[in-house]
Amino acid sequence: MREIVDVNKYFESKEFQKLYNYDGELGAIYSKEKTKFILWAPTADEVKIAFYGNNPYDYECEAKKILKMNKSIKGSWTLEVDGDLSGEFYNYIVYIDKNENVLVDPYAKAVGVNGNRSMVIDLEATNPEQWDEDKKPELNNWTDSIIYEVHVRDFTIDESSGIEASIRGKFKGFIEDKTPLNHLKEMGFTHIHLLPSFDYASVDETKLHLPQYNWGYDPKNYNVPEGSYSTNPYKGEVRIKEFKELVQKLHREGLRVVMDVVYNHTFDLNSFLNLAVPKYYYRADEDGNYTDGSACGNETASDRYMFRKYMVDSVVYWAKEYHIDGFRFDLMGLHDIETMKEIRRELDKIDKSIIIYGEGWAGGPTPLADEKAALKKNTFKYNDLQIAAFSDDCRDGIKGHVFYEEEAGFVNGGKDLEEAIKFSVVASTKHPQVDVNKAMYARNFWANEPYQTITYASAHDNLTLWDKLQTVNKDVSEDELIKMNKLAAAIVLTSQGIS
Repeated sequence: MREIVDVNKYFESKEFQKLYNYDGELGAIYSKEKTKFILWAPTADEVKIAFYGNNPYDYECEAKKILKMNKSIKGSWTLEVDGDLSGEFYNYIVYIDKNENVLVDPYAKAVGVNGNRSMVIDLEATNPEQWDEDKKPELNNWTDSIIYEVHVRDFTIDESSGIEASIRGKFKGFIEDKTPLNHLKEMGFTHIHLLPSFDYASVDETKLHLPQYNWGYDPKNYNVPEGSYSTNPYKGEVRIKEFKELVQKLHREGLRVVMDVVYNHTFDLNSFLNLAVPKYYYRADEDGNYTDGSACGNETASDRYMFRKYMVDSVVYWAKEYHIDGFRFDLMGLHDIETMKEIRRELDKIDKSIIIYGEGWAGGPTPLADEKAALKKNTFKYNDLQIAAFSDDCRDGIKGHVFYEEEAGFVNGGKDLEEAIKFSVVASTKHPQVDVNKAMYARNFWANEPYQTITYASAHDNLTLWDKLQTVNKDVSEDELIKMNKLAAAIVLTSQGIS
C-alpha cells in the first residue's frame, strides 16, 4: 500500500511532469508508405507491438509478428514500419515490473470486433462521397440551439419504423428517409444529441443476434464509433464510414450532430489507459485506493497533464474527422475547469459554433476540489466561454423533484414555484426581478450568459416528462396532461438558455 501511495505522489510531482509531460502526436500515424506508432508509457521497462495480420474474422489469432519499440522522448515509445499497413491489426505489449500488459492503442482510430484489437486505418478511404463538401447547417447564435436527445439503436429498432430489418438500430437505419428521420425533421430541432456512439464495452458484437442493450455509458475505445451500430463490426473501416454517413445525412437535412462523451470513467479498471500507465489516469485517495466519483467504479483524472491532453485530442479528433457540431459531457463536474476551458479554446480554432454542455455535477465524492471542478455553481468561472451546464433548477421547477417521483412542479400542481420558473426563464443569469433565494436549488445566479445554461424538463435519466406527469397526476384526463406537457415545452422554448 505504501508503494501505491508513493506512485501517486510521484505522478503529481514537478519532477515527473518535467520529465514526462508529452505534447506530441500519439497513436498510429498512417501513410501509404509507412506507419509510425507512438505510445506514451513512461513507467514501462520495454514495449513491443504485436501484429495480427489483416483478416478481420480471425480475431483471436496469435500474433504473426512482434517488433520492439524504441524508447524516445518524454516517456514515449516509437516504431516506424514501412509499407501500406491499412487494415493491419495490432496491439501493444507493455512490460512493467515483470508484468506483461497487452493493450489496444489508447489512441486507436479503428478497431476490430468488440474493440479488442487496434487497426491501422487509411481514414481518407472511409470518407463518403462528397465528404469534403459536407456543410454544417447555419447557427447564428448558441441560444438558437434546440437539442433533441436520442439513442441510436432505439430510434429505429421497432418494426413500426418502416426500416429494413437488417439495418434497424444501426447508423444506416437512422438516416433512412422513413418515419423516424422525417419525424425529426418536422419537429423543428437544430441539434440531434446522440447518446454515446463511441465504442462501448457492454454489448458483445459477435452475438448481435441475441437481445442486448445498453445506453453506452461504459467507454472502451474513445476514438472509435460503436461496432454494434454498424452493419459489420468486424471490419474496422465500416463503422467509421457509416457514422460519417449519418453525420453527412443529418447535415443535409438541416440538423447538427452532438456527441455524448463519457471521459469521466472507463468501463472498468482493466482499461487500455490503465494497462499502459497503471494508476496514472485515475484519481485515488490518500491511501492509494481508486476513488469513485462517477458511481461507476472509478473516476479519471482530467487534472493530470496527459489525461487532459487525451480529452482535448479526442474531442478535437471527433470535431475534425467526423464534423461533429457539439459535445455533451457526462458528469462534467468530475472534470476540472481548466480542462474544459482548454477544450473550448481548441474547438474555437476549428469552429466557434460548436456547442459544449454537460452535467454540472458528479456521481459521488471525489478528491477534485470543489473550486476547481466544472460544477454548475462554477459556471461563472468560464467568463465568456461557451460551456453550458444543465439546469436542474429548471428541470425540477417545471415538473417536480427528479428523485421524489410523486412531487409536483410548476406545470403539474406544485405551489410557490413562480420564482423558480423566473430563474429558469432568465437562464440562471443575474436579473433584478428574480428572487434567487426562491430558486429551486441555486442561491446564486450561476451563469454569466444565457448560452451557459441548458434549459430542459427531462433527459434520458429518471422518468420522462410524460411519465412524471402521469405519476404525479393520476386522476386527470389525457387532455389535461397534454396541456401540462405543452406548458412545460413553452417554458423551455421561450426561456433564454439553450433548449
